[in-house]
Amino acid sequence: MSRLTAALAVGLVVALAAGGGLSFRDATATAGPAASPGRDAVWRTIFARPASAPQSAPSTPAQIALGHDLFHDPRLSGNGSASCATCHQPERAFTDGRPKGQGLDGSTLPRNVPGLYDLAWGTSFFWDGRAPTLAAQARFPILAEDEMAGDFPTILQRLGADADMTSRIAAAFPGSGGVTEEAILAALATYVGSLASPAARFDRWIEGDDGALDAEERQGFALFVGKAGCVSCHGGWRLTDDGFHDIGLAGDDLGRDGRRQFKTPSLREAVHTAPYMHDGSLATLDDVVEHYTGRLIVRPSLAPTVVRDLTLSESEKAALVAFLRTLSSEKTITTP
Repeated sequence: MSRLTAALAVGLVVALAAGGGLSFRDATATAGPAASPGRDAVWRTIFARPASAPQSAPSTPAQIALGHDLFHDPRLSGNGSASCATCHQPERAFTDGRPKGQGLDGSTLPRNVPGLYDLAWGTSFFWDGRAPTLAAQARFPILAEDEMAGDFPTILQRLGADADMTSRIAAAFPGSGGVTEEAILAALATYVGSLASPAARFDRWIEGDDGALDAEERQGFALFVGKAGCVSCHGGWRLTDDGFHDIGLAGDDLGRDGRRQFKTPSLREAVHTAPYMHDGSLATLDDVVEHYTGRLIVRPSLAPTVVRDLTLSESEKAALVAFLRTLSSEKTITTP
């Protein structure tokens, strides 16, 4: 990559990170004509995966393995019948396939179960961003009466009676004082932070394989970073800005700071995380595209990055959906 192209890429990354509503027209004006090698090089820089995870909290294999087992351990729930994996099912990209989560008693929870991939790079967690760390995030569902309904005195007693678990916690977190709430949450956070989304066909294209995407999918990518404006919120390799936006959905649910703003979900593994949005109101990727092409509720709080008058032909809609599918690994998901 030339120095000029690299500099342009850095500038575009900064614009995306700042939530500046970068459009394909802006990028084209900067990087050259559509489908030019220079423009592709810029986008390939913006969407390239990092070589490694953040090193702010290095983890060990023992910590990750312990977190994995605790994630699947029903002893963390009040009645011993549910675990974190009950709702965050690995075979469904750590979602549950329902519009909204299901509580311990079979009740319907207020929001859709979010996926857990690539959260080591996250800056806040939950649809409303209420948790500042992965450890804080893990604590909420364990204690919530309508989720796992656990309590830590009981959890510590259960796990403390397990000699193998006691020794594993002591070995994984030396100096933790044994089976403690802090050690359990740290192990869960370490495991969740280790979950990296699988490489997809889009990644092969980013890495330089021009044949990884067909003509329709490349058209969809041009729309994604162009007139559809998707890249304004779904930029970077994780396909999220970690921001909070009103995207014109119906309903009275309030998110960030008591406003109609909810966290931008990653589009990684989107094929396997339906239904979509914080309320699970859109069943398919086609429904998502339809929402942005005429079904928006336009109100003063609507995010400025959302294209209010977006019009796409049927072939353009199909191309955009085709591209979105390239962001997911190719595996079969079964209905629960």
